[in-house]
Amino acid sequence: MTLFWVLTGVLSLAVTALLAMALLRGRRQTGPAAAYDLQVYRDQLKEIDRDATRGVIPAEEAERLRTEVSRRILAADAKAGEARPAGGQSGAVSTVASAVMVLVVLGGSFALYTWLGAPGYGDLPRAERLAAAERARTDRPSQADAEAGVPAQPTPNVSGDYMELVERLRQAVDDRPEDIRGLRLLARSEAALGNYRAAYKAQERILSLRGDDATAQDYADLADMMVLAAGGYVSPEAQSALEGALARDPGNGVAQYYGGLMMAQIGRPDIAFRMWDRLLRSSGPDAPWVPPIEAQIRDVAWRAGERDYQLPERAAPAPVEGLPGPSREDMEAAGDLSEEDRAQMVEGMVDRLSTRLAEEGGTAEEWARLIGALGVLGRSEQAQAIYAEAQGVFGDTPEAMQMIDEAAARAGLSQ
Repeated sequence: MTLFWVLTGVLSLAVTALLAMALLRGRRQTGPAAAYDLQVYRDQLKEIDRDATRGVIPAEEAERLRTEVSRRILAADAKAGEARPAGGQSGAVSTVASAVMVLVVLGGSFALYTWLGAPGYGDLPRAERLAAAERARTDRPSQADAEAGVPAQPTPNVSGDYMELVERLRQAVDDRPEDIRGLRLLARSEAALGNYRAAYKAQERILSLRGDDATAQDYADLADMMVLAAGGYVSPEAQSALEGALARDPGNGVAQYYGGLMMAQIGRPDIAFRMWDRLLRSSGPDAPWVPPIEAQIRDVAWRAGERDYQLPERAAPAPVEGLPGPSREDMEAAGDLSEEDRAQMVEGMVDRLSTRLAEEGGTAEEWARLIGALGVLGRSEQAQAIYAEAQGVFGDTPEAMQMIDEAAARAGLSQ
């Protein structure tokens, strides 16, 4: 680091010295312009005398020329007398200007480096940065360690009846640990309550039971729950789930988003930027990963060396399955709860989804899911109202409306 300051100091002094010398030497070595003219006119007088002596010009012409040149000498001499004080002032100004320039260049350079640079930071060649990123990847905390550092979250405001139904669902799943439908509903219920650790534990059991039949979305849901449980940190265990999702579906948006987030966290913003930029360009505006990417990608782009990055114009919406809200399978899956209890649980989830979509909005798939759920519950009037609202929100996106229209048709709603 000392060598860096020595080299930059010497270079800065050399540059400022050259600039100062150029400024100081900018004055005429022959004095003011009037003094130079005076010397020229005197030389002309001598030339006229020589020409007159040799007979090159007539005596009358020589006399006329002497008179004209003498007049010019007097005028030039008067100007030279006026310029002498100004000339001294110009030299003083140049000296002061040179001193100020030296201070500005040296002081300004130091201040600019202090602001934009990293004083005291060691050299970071590319090979060392890549090695540091690899160490960060291999030595990063586990899922359990990350969860231990996450502060306790406030209990969500839900009704006592709903919590009682969740407790009964937990008991039903404990009694029937191989019921995939019950596990799926439990995972969604725990996630909706903010119990992400319990949610991903249920999701892990789903993957274990499904084996080779597990889908990319199953793995992506597991990774999503793990990251949320770890407070936004992508652990090695979550990375394994992401790899499982991408192995089954390289285009899975959730896995691509969290994959880029992991790369940003371990010090590879270059890879994170490429992943997120590619994902943004292929995603619709209602994709759930679009807002978090747009909030972070400019910073990641800057760290990756992209100084003038502009958000791309995205393609038409590409609705994807999201975690919140009950699916059609959820309508039919509630362990061994009674029909009445099952309906109460589903209605509670439907009401929560309806409130969230009304206050925060959501994806087209979530709107379609809500319409379908209301149809299953026999709440046709509310489903019709939600369908009309969805048409106003997604009317300009044909792909999204196709999904919503299909859900409305299955619910028996009028177009």
